[in-house]
Amino acid sequence: MGEIGGNDYNEPLIQGRTVDEIRTFVPDVISVISSTLKVLIELGAKTLVVPGNFAIGCVPLYLMLFQSPASEYYDPQTGCIKWLNEFSEYHNRLLLDELDKLRHLYPNATIIYADYYKALLSIYRSPREFGFEKPFDACCGGGGPNNSAVPCGDPGFTVCSDPSKYVSWDGLHLTEAAYREIALGLLQGSYTTPSMNQVCPHIEQYASNLRNASSRPPVQTYSAVL
Repeated sequence: MGEIGGNDYNEPLIQGRTVDEIRTFVPDVISVISSTLKVLIELGAKTLVVPGNFAIGCVPLYLMLFQSPASEYYDPQTGCIKWLNEFSEYHNRLLLDELDKLRHLYPNATIIYADYYKALLSIYRSPREFGFEKPFDACCGGGGPNNSAVPCGDPGFTVCSDPSKYVSWDGLHLTEAAYREIALGLLQGSYTTPSMNQVCPHIEQYASNLRNASSRPPVQTYSAVL
């Protein structure tokens, strides 16, 4: 199933609401995820992959909006904002607890947790190992810290010449290249519980094809100043 909850948190964060206030939304978001899973299982779904929340403290837009001169504000290993990542961890803890309850309620269904948080964080810990030269800048945007002051598509925006060197497409969403690395981690079982390649052994062929791809598909880009 698709990620649920991102926009429920993004909008209030961008509007300037406090993290304590936004934390009160989390149980409701988890409840919606749970009810959606129940419907799918009762309709006959046998194997479900449920993603957690991303490490939002690494998002370029938030690095711009919530920047601070205090070094302790940031994770020394990644450069991401600590309190935002702690919020993502809170969402993911509640989600994991709910998935355990659902596994007991539906023992004949296989519910796989996809750890988007750790998969993305692994990229930010060693971005150059994954081929990313601009991990904290938006490919599509303009000006300001992290190239995120002008939203992608607004007057004055530009698009980078090589999105494969960027983790973030528009300051909020990931590039195809970043999703490729996350997909590899999930398909190989490194960031899934239970391990996806044990539950679905045939999935390894997809991971192998992705891993052995000689090059990424060409991406047509353009620049615009409107």
